[in-house]
Amino acid sequence: MKRRRILKSLGLLPLATAAAAIPSNADAQSSKKKDPWTPKKQLIRRTWANGLKPQDPATMAAVPVPPAVLSGCIRSGHLLFMAGIGGWYPERRAEPGDIRVQIGSALDIMKEVLEEAGSSMANVLKVHMTVADPNQNLPALNEVYRGYFPDPPPVRSYSGCGVDQMGRPGVLVQIDCIAYVD
Repeated sequence: MKRRRILKSLGLLPLATAAAAIPSNADAQSSKKKDPWTPKKQLIRRTWANGLKPQDPATMAAVPVPPAVLSGCIRSGHLLFMAGIGGWYPERRAEPGDIRVQIGSALDIMKEVLEEAGSSMANVLKVHMTVADPNQNLPALNEVYRGYFPDPPPVRSYSGCGVDQMGRPGVLVQIDCIAYVD
């Protein structure tokens, strides 16, 4: 009997403490009003070309570029979400180059945009890449990739596809990331 009373009192004590800790409906509503933060979207960059217009090789005249449908980099709170950066942009470099050149170019653009947003390669949390012919291109890609991120490197995933599925002839890699701003 004594044991039962002790167990009962011990069982009720945590429940009474938990019930006291539950805020009333009025308290919950007033705490919602006090929290000023809501997710916000701030455009960091619209395109990767930095506003440069590609040139028509025949006339060397600037070719009009249609407005981008997507954002290149968006900031929400302390997080940056960077869209896919291709390994080759004709307005930045005349020839596509191999996978080493392309991943270096894409990572240079990533670094440029991160710094523009007040971040760095050290603040990258996750990287995803789409790699054309990964069995052939991943070893060389990894050699260049290693030099861009300090320890600990970001988590990384990739998907593979055929060269003809990269959206533009000559592109071998596309990379996107999530990073934070201090």
